[in-house]
Amino acid sequence: MYESQTLNAFIFDHCNKSMDNAVSAERYPLWKRACPGLNDIGFIRLGMLRCISLVDSGRHFLQAAEEVHEEQCPLSTYFKSLKSPRRVRMLEAVEQQSYDIYSETLSSHGIDYLKSFPELNDYTVLAADGPLY
Repeated sequence: MYESQTLNAFIFDHCNKSMDNAVSAERYPLWKRACPGLNDIGFIRLGMLRCISLVDSGRHFLQAAEEVHEEQCPLSTYFKSLKSPRRVRMLEAVEQQSYDIYSETLSSHGIDYLKSFPELNDYTVLAADGPLY
């Protein structure tokens, strides 16, 4: 039986589990670093919240994140972090672990949302918000 939890708590738990798995998957991950202004978990959470938020821009998102989710992040810190090559490498490692977690969960429940699109069987389907580097 699953415990009821807020969306914010679920995202936080999932991000932490994905990060722990990513760190464990590599012997000495070069992308692992402490960032006091905006730590990696906070960066990932903000990215996930950005994708599910009904906002018009990054600036609007940061205002909404502060009001709704009590997430505070200076504009310059947020936008500079989006261009960080280290963060891209970190996201690639964490994303793979996140994907594995969700794939396992969906498979255990017999869920395959792309099953009705057999023409996609030979492709990896990804969704993202913002520029890909």
